[in-house]
Amino acid sequence: MNLHRMLLERKAAGRPVTIGLIGAGKFGTMFLSQVRSTDGMQMVGVADLNTARARSQLANACWPQEQYAATSIDDALKSGGTVVTDDADALVTHPGIEVIIEATGDPGAGIRFALKAIEHGKHIVMVNVEADAVAGPLLARKARAAGVIYSLAWGDQPALIADHVDWARAAGFKVVAAGKGTRYHPTYHQSTPDTVWDILDKYMKIRDRNSINPKMFNSFVDGTKSGIEMTAVCNATGLHAQSEGLSFPPATRFEHAEICKPKAAGGVLEKAGVTEVTSSVYRDGSDVPHSLIMGTYVVFESDSAYSEECFREYSMLPDKSGKYACLYRPIHMIGLELGISVASAALRNEPTGAPITFNSDVVATAKRALKAGEMLDGEGGFCVWGKQTPADASLAQGYLPLGLAHNVKLKSDIAEGQRLKWSDVDYDPHNLAVKVRREMEAAFARPNAGAA
Repeated sequence: MNLHRMLLERKAAGRPVTIGLIGAGKFGTMFLSQVRSTDGMQMVGVADLNTARARSQLANACWPQEQYAATSIDDALKSGGTVVTDDADALVTHPGIEVIIEATGDPGAGIRFALKAIEHGKHIVMVNVEADAVAGPLLARKARAAGVIYSLAWGDQPALIADHVDWARAAGFKVVAAGKGTRYHPTYHQSTPDTVWDILDKYMKIRDRNSINPKMFNSFVDGTKSGIEMTAVCNATGLHAQSEGLSFPPATRFEHAEICKPKAAGGVLEKAGVTEVTSSVYRDGSDVPHSLIMGTYVVFESDSAYSEECFREYSMLPDKSGKYACLYRPIHMIGLELGISVASAALRNEPTGAPITFNSDVVATAKRALKAGEMLDGEGGFCVWGKQTPADASLAQGYLPLGLAHNVKLKSDIAEGQRLKWSDVDYDPHNLAVKVRREMEAAFARPNAGAA
């Protein structure tokens, strides 16, 4: 627990950790609100295609206007201020910046900026979990080869869950399941940007609908974001996706050890060592009390009768058998906590979670019957949602990654609920994201691996 001390040492030496942020959305703005007052860090530049919005976000994050009045990156480095620009490449390539935060949310952009950051010797904190789900294992491998850090974003749930898993294993426990809570009902998979308000209005009182992007919000509602995030967890920890993906069982925060254990032991999982997301909504539509809707968890077990007795003595939320127990974190603070990743990468040379394998994928799955000739509109849209799928099955079946199911035309009719394949769409093989994804598939394909 020495990150703050190390930051103070950098401040005292007049060498703050220098940062470039790409994407001034909600996550990035939350970090901006904290980095301004974090000793030992300097936000050198904020890049966004809409610079007026970026300046507005800085104002919303309580920045004095003079603090982001720098006219260039060099000026910002010299003055200790911040420049706002629409040229993200300039941040990525400038030798005075140590850490790049990729927060665009666009898979193609995320892959491009990650590759460029690695090429130019920058650590990269990948807020863009959408890009990580498409090609994270390969990007992390390239970063390691280049001697830089590729890191999941602390404050976002995948990094927190990966930390839970690391804690359990380092303490000598076997990890049975790990994941998060969300609001889910089976009908949500058909949700679109038009119908999402019918769901949001039941639990969020949004007075100004123009203040949010319904397509983005819909990716959380329709199950896509859960599939993306649990894929990141699997690939960062070595856990596995279940053969049919997430089942979203309803659970209070106190029931996870009872519910998120293998079916053979009375739970809902097909086996131990997987990810699962629990729902704050019962199947009849009523709310689950004391749910883990914004939290994260890990379920673990011990082969020691003594440890099992300690589970009970120390209120570790054991299941009825006493063999399984749970640790949970009730909240995640998104960009407010992101400085942990920045400091860890720059000062410890260590990621807050990073892909180590390719165990899980997120596959484009039809929300409704689709017709040949239709254009897919990607994450949170009207056509597809993202289903977590074992990577071996995805490769064996030639499934289409959700992150590449945007602005591509269907060549085949697709039934509702059917997972799409590369062969079902007219994709551009020369697109950078497609090329990187294909490179990753070749690099991580396991000989003789078949459909799960």
